[in-house]
Amino acid sequence: MRGRARRHPVPLADKRRFSLFADLVQRHFPGCRRAYDIAGGMGKLNVELSARGLDVLTFDKRWKRAEVKYAERLFTLDEPCDCDLLVGMHPDGATRVLVEYAARHGRPFAVVPCCSDNGMSYKPWMRHLAQLGGDLGLEVVEEALPMDGRARVLIGRPKG
Repeated sequence: MRGRARRHPVPLADKRRFSLFADLVQRHFPGCRRAYDIAGGMGKLNVELSARGLDVLTFDKRWKRAEVKYAERLFTLDEPCDCDLLVGMHPDGATRVLVEYAARHGRPFAVVPCCSDNGMSYKPWMRHLAQLGGDLGLEVVEEALPMDGRARVLIGRPKG
């Protein structure tokens, strides 16, 4: 098929993804007021969550665009915890850190994983993350956003 167009083009990212994810976060975590948005890119999820009343700090290694509270650095397990909730919309290599941090600090999380940090394909990666959360003392469930593209959400809460 060299030189030919694909028969089934990869769909572009759904423009509603940040709004849909923010709605899900608001529904599942109504008592949370302060959130860390991990690997938040341009800050679009921060904008949507802030519009819903959350105080959000976006972490990313370089500030991109939106006028939001932004920490221009990689998010690590050593970050002081000053949040009620962790969120991530396709946080790439920060996904595992998000889950581990949530467990370490007894915080809930919601994440829409995309690519893995260890070469696993998508379905095994999702199972791995859910198992990791469970092994670290979190109850992890899955939900799907009503959108095209990577739309599976892992929602974790401390057990008990």
